[in-house]
Amino acid sequence: MSVPSGPARDLPGDLPHDLPVRRFWSQQRHFGPIGVFDSGHGGLTVLRGLVDRLPRQPFIYFGDHANAPYGERPGPEIYELTRRAVDQLFQLGCGLVVLACNTASAVALRKLQQEWLPQAYPRHRVLGVLVPMVEALARTNWYSETPEPAAPQAPAEMIAVFATPATVMAGSYVDEVKKRAPRVAVLQRACPELAGLIEADAGDEAIRPHVARHVAALLAEAGRVHPQWPVPNKAVLGCTHYPLIQHLFAAALPPETEILSQPKRVAEALISYLWRHPEFRHFEAAPVTPLCFTSGDATRISTLASRFFGGHLVFHPLSEAPRITAPPPG
Repeated sequence: MSVPSGPARDLPGDLPHDLPVRRFWSQQRHFGPIGVFDSGHGGLTVLRGLVDRLPRQPFIYFGDHANAPYGERPGPEIYELTRRAVDQLFQLGCGLVVLACNTASAVALRKLQQEWLPQAYPRHRVLGVLVPMVEALARTNWYSETPEPAAPQAPAEMIAVFATPATVMAGSYVDEVKKRAPRVAVLQRACPELAGLIEADAGDEAIRPHVARHVAALLAEAGRVHPQWPVPNKAVLGCTHYPLIQHLFAAALPPETEILSQPKRVAEALISYLWRHPEFRHFEAAPVTPLCFTSGDATRISTLASRFFGGHLVFHPLSEAPRITAPPPG
């Protein structure tokens, strides 16, 4: 994932995109942009939420499409891929990186924060998408923990989490919600094929049976956990790809189940963080177009990106990043 050496090559269509790049760097005199990372397309749903709320904050997005999806990879491999991606964004000038990937957040974030950052980049920060969701589910601050009751009690609320196998195996949603809200039952369902289908731009007809099967399995488990009320109060689409098929989950889930929006809550959490840590924010008068890079086929990724982002985006090869992100001379 390192940037190849050698002379930079001109990108096809560079000139039409020269203005967004100049606009980006005209607002980057003092602060680096905020990096947003995902294994593929899914993080664009989070980027959309961030850009909608912070249109004047510059962002650099990196999708590791060459290695996507991460959800079925072993933990050490997920950690190393994530670390390399974050390091790449730091080298491009980002002081803060958001892991817009539930798998990376669940598997790699804590180790990055506790072991790697203090040694490699002590002044930089990495945030994930899991913390804002746990706070919303537990209805409390991340730093608040509630002791378990002395005697077992019936769940006061039931949460459904649909995620990748790696996120489910990490158990972060279950463990972190339990620390803060012991009477909230969190039921998880691994959906190993969904991210790959979405990355491949599969249609609703191909994906709908998979969603229906996963929802039915989780509801059956909910009936065993709480037979008096076997309906989850809330559902978390615990992969940033899944908002694109939220309508399929909504159709399969009971109408009483509220689906929480991860992009919205991540954007709200980032705004709060930036006001507490102004060294990482940089708001200017004019909106800034995100710069987007991929380890995969930039032309193909650009074609598919509009569906995820909800607007036109141009992806560039990662090898071109040093040239494109270099501030203009003078």
